[in-house]
Amino acid sequence: SLRNLLDMDTFSKSDPVVVLFVQVSGSSEWKEFGRTEVIDNTLNPDFVRKFVLDYYFEEKQNLRFDVALFGAQDFLGQAFVALGEVIGSQRGRLERPLTGVPGKRCGTILLLAEELSNCRDIVTMQLCANKLDKKDFFGKSDPFLVFYRSNEDGTFTICHKTEVVKNTLNPVWQPFTIPVRALCNGDYDRTVKIDVYDWDRDGSHDFIGEFATSYRELSRAQSQFTVYEVLNPRKKCKKKKYVNSGTVTLLSFSVESEFTFVDYIRGGTQLNFTVAIDFTASNGLPSQPTSLHYASPYQLSAYALALKAVGEIIQDYDSDKLFPAYGFGAKVPPDGKISHQFPLNNNVENPSCAGIEGVLESYLQSLRTVQLYGPTNFAPVINQVAGIAAQVTDGSQYHVLLIITDGVISDMLQTKEAIVTASSLPMSIIIVGVGPAEFEAMEELDGDEVRLSSRGRYAERDIVQFVPFRDYVDDSGNQVLSMARLAKDVLAEIPEQLLSYMKTRDIKPHRADPE
Repeated sequence: SLRNLLDMDTFSKSDPVVVLFVQVSGSSEWKEFGRTEVIDNTLNPDFVRKFVLDYYFEEKQNLRFDVALFGAQDFLGQAFVALGEVIGSQRGRLERPLTGVPGKRCGTILLLAEELSNCRDIVTMQLCANKLDKKDFFGKSDPFLVFYRSNEDGTFTICHKTEVVKNTLNPVWQPFTIPVRALCNGDYDRTVKIDVYDWDRDGSHDFIGEFATSYRELSRAQSQFTVYEVLNPRKKCKKKKYVNSGTVTLLSFSVESEFTFVDYIRGGTQLNFTVAIDFTASNGLPSQPTSLHYASPYQLSAYALALKAVGEIIQDYDSDKLFPAYGFGAKVPPDGKISHQFPLNNNVENPSCAGIEGVLESYLQSLRTVQLYGPTNFAPVINQVAGIAAQVTDGSQYHVLLIITDGVISDMLQTKEAIVTASSLPMSIIIVGVGPAEFEAMEELDGDEVRLSSRGRYAERDIVQFVPFRDYVDDSGNQVLSMARLAKDVLAEIPEQLLSYMKTRDIKPHRADPE
């Protein structure tokens, strides 16, 4: 919607149209994505045409809205916004002033984002069977069910197998869950075919019979038992008196919605971003060009790049834009004590910096005042953020800690213990390794291959994502591209990690109130 547009028409009000441009990732190029319809003779249009965009939390998706008069070349203003800002704003609604016409107030643009429901329901059902055909020579049958969904072209794709119930003609199978998408691709009337087999050890399972149904028919079992006849077409042809090969009864059927990351963000969950930067001596003297902390007038240091890449995306989901920022491994003035969690802004009471620019400023200021030292201890700052995360566990706050380091970790045992404890809290940890060091220890913390454990306790969730910065540096020196690549990889797991926390705590998103 647009409000209070500039009036350019002499004889009537304006006939506005909005053109959406999308910025090509890692470049300054804009591509036209689409246009709204034209609404005649109004300065406050509400457009009907929607733009359907693919949304990626881990990417900075810059959008530009140009407002123009239809038929004329008159430009009425424009607005720049990141898709994440719209989704991260309250109830997915964002209002921005239009700019671009010198000396004139151009009015405002109202943007509303909603997620297209992609059939996120999950079904739980339980079945039993009665008087199935006996297939085994010495005992009864060992029955199991195979579910198939039908495809557009009439073929069938297997989508579920039950367990085998041994030696019975009247099996009761365990309840199982399956996404509606897998069962019928979201089409409630599409055929679902179910085959009944007798299990044989050698894999040549005997076919007992089959029946067909649909999601819509299955869902009626929420109010009554549904009984299906199991038929064997070959037997039916051969025997005149054939009735069936038994029956299958649907005992229960329930549906639950699977919530998405966007559901929680729209419901008001805030992402809180904290930064911890490595100030150990192995980084090299910041004034020397060989130092990992060295920033030339033309180029940011690897630390600053990593911080900007991740921070600029996360800040869209944090309403106050205040970010606590710490350093570790330095001797800190006035008394030169070694600290592993000193505030970069030198304010112990309030370590928060205003925006990512504020964090960068405080980081550069600290480089001038502290003495790089050691060792490289992660546990203090992880425990610090975990302590804050533990204060609010109702799903309204989720914490992301970014640790940027040049290498070998000195307190591995304490760090593992800290991460295992933090894994039950609403937080995720991103570790970016800068410089040429070997980072084997970090891979262990990442826990993708083997779940992290400490003193016999296993991490409840995988909450750590580690990447070496050197893997993302663009050969041509394009820093924007390097940052986009890095952010994409380190942030990709955050939505899943947030969802896994909410799921294990059975926290449902707050419903956004309709307008």
